[in-house]
Amino acid sequence: MKWEGERQSDNVEDRRDAGPSGGGGFPIGGRGIGLGTIVIALVGGWILGINPLTLLSALSGGGMPDSAVVQQAPAQRPPADDRMASFVSTVLADTEDVWKQQFSQMGGSYRDPKLVLFRGATPTACGTGQTAMGPFYCPGDQKVYIDLAFYDTLRSQLGAPGDFAQAYVIAHEVGHHVQNLMGITDKVDQARQRMSEAQANALSVRLELQADCFAGVWGYHAQQMRQILEQGDIEEALNAAGRIGDDVLQRQSTGTVRPESFTHGSSAQRVNWFKRGMQSGDLKQCNTFETRQL
Repeated sequence: MKWEGERQSDNVEDRRDAGPSGGGGFPIGGRGIGLGTIVIALVGGWILGINPLTLLSALSGGGMPDSAVVQQAPAQRPPADDRMASFVSTVLADTEDVWKQQFSQMGGSYRDPKLVLFRGATPTACGTGQTAMGPFYCPGDQKVYIDLAFYDTLRSQLGAPGDFAQAYVIAHEVGHHVQNLMGITDKVDQARQRMSEAQANALSVRLELQADCFAGVWGYHAQQMRQILEQGDIEEALNAAGRIGDDVLQRQSTGTVRPESFTHGSSAQRVNWFKRGMQSGDLKQCNTFETRQL
């Protein structure tokens, strides 16, 4: 992927030198819970593809995660000589350019998300974020959170190396920001509250697959605008999408696959929807909510 020398985003917060966000407990619904429960939730979230904050809430008997964010020191910019941070900042800038163009063509206005680099744990408007969750987007503060150690996991444990695979991860989370700005996230959250667990999971799958498709739309237009792709880049992203399907992760972790517990979609589905966005560049092709066959 051609990225060096391109514009870097000013919307990156570097919290990697900040201390841990909390005390001895993990605040959920006003209650603190022990480390053992946290471990269960984080492992369960990784295996099942469920947000660990949701599992923590259920295990502790609380409600939704406390949205109060611990006050931190003013955000810092990443060091100029940090190559990985520079890469992330460049990809984020590229998503800003693409989505500003797309929203403008639709008669709207795009608001840039912030991207937070952290290590271990960090406070968010969605509760305390943990490295074990992997990268995630919080609608409450419109920020993408990533511990760059995830890229080591992506390469060495999940078998998905390559810079365009890493860019796909960021583009997927920015895809959730696009959904939030378009009002899709709120509609899905409201609908899930009226559903059974299996139905809610199925709706979450459609939300995640649409974010994959939006990531593909970004890739299409980034290529059209700046010719960023090199040989093998698309294969890297498709491989990454395939490696993080619910079926693959469940099979690797437990030896069994439980489709009713899917929250992100199977490997084939994730590959298909990213490919659809990448080949068409058309947001209208990403309507996962009105198609019968995912």
